[in-house]
Amino acid sequence: MKIATWNVNSLKVRLPHLLDWLATTQTDVVCLQELKCEDKAFPLAEIEAAGYHAVFNGQKTYNGVAIISRSEATDVVRNIPDFADEQRRIIAATVDGVRVVCGYFPNGQAVGSEKFAYKLQWLEALTTWLRSELAQHAQLVLAGDYNIAPEDRDATVEWQDEIHVSVPEREAFRALLALGLTDAFRMFEQGDKLYSWWDYRMMAFRRNIGLRIDHLLVSDALRARVTGCLIDKAPRKLERPSDHAPVVLSLAAS
Repeated sequence: MKIATWNVNSLKVRLPHLLDWLATTQTDVVCLQELKCEDKAFPLAEIEAAGYHAVFNGQKTYNGVAIISRSEATDVVRNIPDFADEQRRIIAATVDGVRVVCGYFPNGQAVGSEKFAYKLQWLEALTTWLRSELAQHAQLVLAGDYNIAPEDRDATVEWQDEIHVSVPEREAFRALLALGLTDAFRMFEQGDKLYSWWDYRMMAFRRNIGLRIDHLLVSDALRARVTGCLIDKAPRKLERPSDHAPVVLSLAAS
């Protein structure tokens, strides 16, 4: 079973890339972020024609998340329960016995800003809710664009002391790990300077000035099934790409 996370930065623009990538990789579950479309505009017909089901939680122009899967998703939850928020950033569902939580974490804008305070509040609410989700679903994966580079090796030097790498954000990431989650990418020996996001400006992708901010955290019960985790840079090389690359988790059969 392959589960991927991909911030597509506009599903309408990136739909051809997504459909080609699905046909090539045969990924079983894909968590999408930054759809930038309302639910009524979600390209369900095209997704279904590709052999996938979809559940989604969108809004106009900003945010939006979806889970597309070969098997039908059940027990769908949209948004963090008991956290008042107009932004559509969370969707969760169970697929083939695995609880999949897809999140588009707040950017935070700048350390100390109002949006940064919102980011930390959102992360705290997410952590509280996930504690109850893990109590109900032993096999769980938290996938998404976290907008957090958890360690220095996950960011080029240009990003040191900036948003995404600040101490409070990294502490919030560690609080998620403390729930009993593991960064699947770091379960394996990886090369140096591996990132999942590169700015469109200043030839950042060509120069490999980036951040590893797209993650798949797996629960202790799911950890034994993990056989690999990689960043697929191929879609980032296409014309008019998303600024993020997909990250793909491989699981052995249960």
